Amino acid sequence: MLALSAAIVGTALVSQHWGGLEPCILCYYQRYPWYAVIALMLVALVVPRLRAPLLWTAAALLVLDVGIAAYHIGVEHKVFEGPSACASGTITAQTLDALRAQLAGKRVVRCDEPAWTLFGVSMAGYNLLAAAGVALLAAHLALKQRSRA
Repeated sequence: MLALSAAIVGTALVSQHWGGLEPCILCYYQRYPWYAVIALMLVALVVPRLRAPLLWTAAALLVLDVGIAAYHIGVEHKVFEGPSACASGTITAQTLDALRAQLAGKRVVRCDEPAWTLFGVSMAGYNLLAAAGVALLAAHLALKQRSRA
């Protein structure tokens, strides 16, 4: 679980920092459950008696991530309207000159335009599949932990 979660988040980070694929706000939201799962699995390594409940919690977090990814896919396909953060960046400028400088240096990353697809599936789609698969794995492992106890 730990290795899978780290590999999935690592893939997203590599695609961002070395692949040049800028994430939108929904992409970031999809990462948060993975970060939490990584933390939970680190605790599970240290405290074995908590493995089953931590695995169930991980499964629940990944089901939440499936929902976020499904929403993001809906936004990409224009089924849902994305959050306002998907259409504009945060404006922090206090003067007109500062606003011009901020806007000139800022590229807005839209949630409804996939930055990358493979076989017609966006990264949100692949995240949905990964989260669903790893959630099922977490539930399976939690059941195995319970049967050992």
